[in-house]
Amino acid sequence: MKTLATTLFCAALAVPAFAASHEDVSAEAVAKIETTLADMKCQMDPDDIEMTEDGGYDLDDVICEGGQQYDIELDAEFKEVGRRAE
Repeated sequence: MKTLATTLFCAALAVPAFAASHEDVSAEAVAKIETTLADMKCQMDPDDIEMTEDGGYDLDDVICEGGQQYDIELDAEFKEVGRRAE
């Protein structure tokens, strides 16, 4: 029972850390990311944008032309540095 309580407590502490990551992305950055994605013929929900430790961006569940879904990484200058199909 103690283990379950400890696990739930730790999980409750972790949730705000995950939730705060997309709130750190400025409206200006979201607009630039959306423009970048439009040029790539892709789109996504802005709530799925997270900042990386190096100032770049992780984009989850990006849907591109043809219906393929990706996780895309952008650097701080909004250039694509990684893509993984889901």
